[in-house]
Amino acid sequence: MLNIHNLSVSFGGEYLFEEISFRLNAGNRVGLVGKNGAGKSTLLKLLAKQMPIDSGTIAVEKDIKIGFLRQDIDFELGRTVLEEAYQAFEELKVLEAKMDEINYQLAERTDYESEGYNQLIIDLSDVTSHYEILGGYNYQGETEKILQGLGFKRADFDKKTETFSGGWRMRIELAKLLLQNNDVLLLDEPTNHLDIESIIWFEQFLNNYTGAVMIVSHDKMFLDNVTNRTIEISLGRIYDYNKPYSKYLVLREEIRQQQLSAQKNQDREIQQAERLIEKFRAKSTKASMAQSLIKKLDKIERIEVDEDDNSVMSLRFPISVTPGKVVVEMENLSKSYGEKKVLENVDLLVERDSKTAFVGQNGQGKSTLAKIIVGELEHKGHLKLGHNVQIGYFAQNQAEYLDGDKTILDTMIDAANESNRSKVRDILGSFLFRGDDVEKYVKVLSGGERNRLALAKMLLQPFNVLVMDEPTNHLDIKSKNVLKQACLNFEGTLILVSHDRDFLQGLTNKVYEFKDKRIKEYLGDIDFYLEQRKVNDFRSIEKREEKKEVKPMERKNTSFDDQKQLKSLKNQLSGLESKISALEKEIKKIDHELLMNYDATIAKPNFFDEYQAKKAKLEKHMDKWESLTLEIESIQ
Repeated sequence: MLNIHNLSVSFGGEYLFEEISFRLNAGNRVGLVGKNGAGKSTLLKLLAKQMPIDSGTIAVEKDIKIGFLRQDIDFELGRTVLEEAYQAFEELKVLEAKMDEINYQLAERTDYESEGYNQLIIDLSDVTSHYEILGGYNYQGETEKILQGLGFKRADFDKKTETFSGGWRMRIELAKLLLQNNDVLLLDEPTNHLDIESIIWFEQFLNNYTGAVMIVSHDKMFLDNVTNRTIEISLGRIYDYNKPYSKYLVLREEIRQQQLSAQKNQDREIQQAERLIEKFRAKSTKASMAQSLIKKLDKIERIEVDEDDNSVMSLRFPISVTPGKVVVEMENLSKSYGEKKVLENVDLLVERDSKTAFVGQNGQGKSTLAKIIVGELEHKGHLKLGHNVQIGYFAQNQAEYLDGDKTILDTMIDAANESNRSKVRDILGSFLFRGDDVEKYVKVLSGGERNRLALAKMLLQPFNVLVMDEPTNHLDIKSKNVLKQACLNFEGTLILVSHDRDFLQGLTNKVYEFKDKRIKEYLGDIDFYLEQRKVNDFRSIEKREEKKEVKPMERKNTSFDDQKQLKSLKNQLSGLESKISALEKEIKKIDHELLMNYDATIAKPNFFDEYQAKKAKLEKHMDKWESLTLEIESIQ
């Protein structure tokens, strides 16, 4: 479908990648990974023909349609959900305009016998026929069907797109891609701003998709669930293996260790040969042997070890004065957007030094409450910040807070004060902006680089309360780990809005679940919350809530045979619950080992196969538990 040969791209004289080659075939679901700024988004833009090529070729088979989901969606203001979704049918919209124009001319003219009038009728027949062949009389119904499948209600169809959150607008863009029947999908961070329900739906869609897919994502679970191939861009080269991400990491490390071992053996042989050359060179009788060894050494192809880019940013949030014991206090707080109520009569008390997570589906009010706390949104009800509270805020759309026409250096200098202006370059260096990089304009940075710059900017002003809304969006996996460690080391009060379980694990001591305009408190970390919900991860919660609610049946007298069956089912249920409990403990133990010692854990033989098997087995048991429970209820 796509054949990429010796492709090179450079910025400011430095290559992002040089002479890379690969082929994209139908059925390939490729995870494109690498550090922020490695060139992932750039490669997708090149494949989508949205950027010129420096050198090399991209050959595309005839009549192949390519769909591109950008990292940042830019909708035209004023369009409704339906109008935006209809943009998927550009050719049909052009034909509709032609039909309207011809019909208008036919209505205005009275020269019914003329050649011109007859030609208009012929043109209308041709356009109408073409319109019908392309499905013009079906596309509106198909659009509504897809939008409803993605969670939109009919009442949402005529609402303006700008009234929806980023996650819902991403769903509209996904609907457009699905409606276009593309042969190749290029997806740049598709799970950013998506809630778990949307991610589950999207995974199912991709697993059933027969075309080729290339995905840029830093969501390990998403990549493992949907990809069958991984391409990593690192230090200008690519590493291409037919494995999903986690298995690719293990395989690449095994190959690198083999290269290191082979290189050591070769180095020993070379050193031995060099010692012999020095020894024989001094003797005239052995001179010819020395020359022979020199020629042999020249012909040896030196073994190279794949380089690994281990550079990471350095992050430690500055702490300011100690605040009062109560940091945030709210009572009967409510928030509406027009007629849509998001929060209703919420009570919340945040104490000094607490670490709190906000979790729940998109649109349930997590980001809204974070914005209310930092003073960005008006609300009804009582909200009071404690004594000496100084808030640092990282917004979900943090990139929009940066001026694209400023350089990285100017952005930092303008935000600095007299005491830390001299440290600006050092801070930027610790965030991997070094040398001439600091003169780059913000508008040319990748999403991950902008997030790094926004984090660097936060170091210029001390605070004692840190509110972060989806901070891991756009960050590569290594940067995520650095940010998590900085949050662990932060000595102030922390409020995190996130759907990333790996990131939240071990980070908070209190969880608030947002649902149906209210919040529910769980006094523990994210694992405690999931344990209380009797699930292994956020996805399981979404899957449970997707299942249709079963109406209670009328109570009836239970026969002897029914009693026997009921006893058997209850015994099965009891045994199943024991298995579920044991599996959950095993998985929790593995998750803890991954957190404490990731490298040693994944090095175990068949680790990921066994880990995924346990999770699949747990999910199967949960489904069985639910069906048994329903069967027992129906008999009772």
